[in-house]
Amino acid sequence: MIRIEVVTPRNHVKAISEGLKEINVGGVTALKVRGRGKTEAPKIHAFLGTEIFTPEFSEKYLVQVVVPENKENDAIRIVRENSKIGKIFISQLTRAIDIATGTENEQAI
Repeated sequence: MIRIEVVTPRNHVKAISEGLKEINVGGVTALKVRGRGKTEAPKIHAFLGTEIFTPEFSEKYLVQVVVPENKENDAIRIVRENSKIGKIFISQLTRAIDIATGTENEQAI
């Protein structure tokens, strides 16, 4: 199993989620996060436009999904088609357990 985490702007989250439904990926978690990357955040005009400041962190969303290894490339393709900026992080999962049923691994996701 693979965990895919995507840092993306808010307006891309729904398109990513809808695209993942097309390959039968059901569970998607989206978290509102703040952070900074290599590029500087957009400047904000404050005090009726008389002052300008650059915030340290900007708002993004972290989209998390767990997929079987055979769907990894399809999921990455869908994310890249539906979001033109951001980052994708991929990690290997060793075990997943459904609390209610006790099923494990790919049956649990």
